[in-house]
Formats: sequence, C-alpha cells, structure tokens
Amino acid sequence: MSLLTNKVALVTGGGSGIGLAVVKSFLENGAKVVAAGRNLAKLQSETAALGPKDRLHLQAADVSDKAQVSTLVKSATQRFGPIDILVNNAGANIKNRTFRELTPEVWDQLIRINLDGAFYCIHAVFPSMAERKTGVIVNISSIAGKRASPLGGIAYAASKFGMSALGMGLGAEEKDSGIRVTNIYPGEVDTPILEHRPTPVTEDHRQRILKPEDVAAAVLFVCAQPPRVHIPELIIKPVSQVYI
Repeated sequence: MSLLTNKVALVTGGGSGIGLAVVKSFLENGAKVVAAGRNLAKLQSETAALGPKDRLHLQAADVSDKAQVSTLVKSATQRFGPIDILVNNAGANIKNRTFRELTPEVWDQLIRINLDGAFYCIHAVFPSMAERKTGVIVNISSIAGKRASPLGGIAYAASKFGMSALGMGLGAEEKDSGIRVTNIYPGEVDTPILEHRPTPVTEDHRQRILKPEDVAAAVLFVCAQPPRVHIPELIIKPVSQVYI
C-alpha cells in the first residue's frame, strides 16, 4: 500500500514549483489530489503528464478571495470526499520589496495572498477535520518567516511570520483533536518566484539551491506519519545558505 492511499489532499498553488512537485508526489503515493491555482489553463498544462487522472482534480481559485476558497473546498469534497490533507502553498512576492518602495496596496496584496489565503483555506477545511477528529495541515512558510531579512523583503517576511504564528497557534489549540499542523520553512528554492527577485538569479546560483522536489519530499514525510506523530516545524535549506 502506498503512503497516502485513500487520503484526499488539497494543494494550493499547485500549478508550478513546490505545489506542482507536491501534487506529483502525492499522486505517486496513492492520494486523491485537488490542485488549485489562479490559472486553470496553466494547471492543465503543467499537470498534463501526471496521472492517473481519476485521482486528480484541477480547479481555478484565488486563495485571497474567501468566496472562491469556499467554492474550492466544496467542489473538492463533492469530487473526492472530506479533505484529509491541506497544503497551503500558494504564495507571492514582488521585486520592489524594500520598505521605502512598499505601498499600502502592495502590502495588502501580499498579506491577502500569503496570510489571509492560508487562513481562508484552513477555515474552510477545519469543520470537517474537527468532526472526524483527524487531518493534516501543512503551511509552506519560508525561512523569511523565521528570520526577517532584506532577501525576502519586509512585506513577504511579515506575511510569512503571520502564517507561521497561525500554524503554531492552531497546532497548540488542537493538540487533543487529532488535527496536526506543520509549518515548513524552506530556504531558497528554484521556483518561478525567483523571477521576482530585485537582482536576477544566475544559473549557477539556481544549481546550488533547493529543488521543488526536495521540499515535496519533506511535505510527504510530514503527511505520512502515523496519527500519534506531530511535527510542528521543519526547516529545510540549501547547504550553501546561512541560517543564523
């Protein structure tokens, strides 16, 4: 039996990078997977080679819109049944990320996507998990959610610190309910978000940092643990990246 046989997983930001790698890993390990992203055509294109299709459902959804999140979770549940695993992976950053460059509009945008989106998704799946006394919620935060620095930018770091607090607080509140919450803090990962760096990333640098499948392996490790095991936090980074 595969590690996630008969499990239903919802992965946001499933059309690229870490999210796409998680979708692939979950399918390979027997799960039924709902992959969500803002662009349905991109989801369809990026997952075309994945299978089997009877265990994969694609749905366009903007996690910063609570109504769309509600529709997403209802659709996922109707398709495959109650959600066992939620992976909050959808996220964004911007090029002009210093405080001097930030505007209230950009601040709001990043908080809505990176923090509010995670809350909306958790809030939508939580009642079913609480009723069944089981569930795994994985928040893909960032080292920027542990160590604020100019690399990620102030707004991104603030959103990820908030996401981290959301996960740690919820995990502590629900320790007796069977719902397990894990925050994963990746360092630099070779994903499309690098295209929004203020300074272009060289090919040599890309080769030294994490690949999406490295983080996906960490997500699978967390989700495949028996119900008695809870991993509150997991930091994963390239060897070359300093963590102090």
